[in-house]
Amino acid sequence: MNSKLLKSMVIVLSSLTVLGIVALIIVLNIGEQQKVEGKRSIDEIIETSYETEEITTDLKDNRFVRIQFRIVTDSKDANEELQKRDFQLQNVLIKELASMEVSEFKSGLGQLETTVKLKLNEMMTKGEVTDVYTIKKVLQ
Repeated sequence: MNSKLLKSMVIVLSSLTVLGIVALIIVLNIGEQQKVEGKRSIDEIIETSYETEEITTDLKDNRFVRIQFRIVTDSKDANEELQKRDFQLQNVLIKELASMEVSEFKSGLGQLETTVKLKLNEMMTKGEVTDVYTIKKVLQ
């Protein structure tokens, strides 16, 4: 009687272990596919994004610009790090804007966003910046 009970327990435990491993593999693969395909819900994007303060600075040809960005990171840890690096972000923005002329600013906003993204990613240690969006801009 004991050997039958022992065999039954071994079979049940083995079956549960195999099912658990299969479930783990499926969950991990689905999560990886969503990350690879870039499918994130808007709530996840907002949760991992940082809205800068409005920055007012001058351009190369002595015109002034007021600008604000929303920067999206790939994780909550990266977002926290970006918030701590706010002063470095402002420094990057001021330097980049100071080297632009009005015509470059009007036509090259996408290039500015790309440059900011690249420079921030060079600084980041706990993740990366995935997108930079301009949410306000005023040229004076």
